[in-house]
Amino acid sequence: MTQDELITTLRNAADEAGVFESVEIKAGTLICHADGSAEPAEYRIATEGGRLWVALVTADRWLSESIEAELMHTGDKLEELLEEEMVDLGYEGPMPTFEHFRSPEKLFTFRTAVCDEMTDYTQPLAEKARLTLLGYEACFRQLGDMSESEDD
Repeated sequence: MTQDELITTLRNAADEAGVFESVEIKAGTLICHADGSAEPAEYRIATEGGRLWVALVTADRWLSESIEAELMHTGDKLEELLEEEMVDLGYEGPMPTFEHFRSPEKLFTFRTAVCDEMTDYTQPLAEKARLTLLGYEACFRQLGDMSESEDD
């Protein structure tokens, strides 16, 4: 499978999941718009530095800070929350870690490498990326202002 086929496979899986506001591919990146977020946020799958990444990105500082504040307030660790969601989805294997930073494009970014080195776009890689994407969505939907309340 080629990189384009991998991204197309993942777009179809994201559409089928029905948990995103909309799904599109731009410049080889899968972009899944968060459904119900107080401010715009996107889940993305893209390659960078020879790795395949799943990420949550937002340009809104307050949205990012609301996620951080909730984690600090509850004492939960993002790795553990993500692991719980991925296990619930049926993932078996080593649990991914995450990075959190502000990108050069000024996007607040949470991301996880799906693989260490992209040498082949295989069905197992597609499945791991799918589970990581859906795990991210399930995990972050519950944090901060990622899910607007009816009072907002």
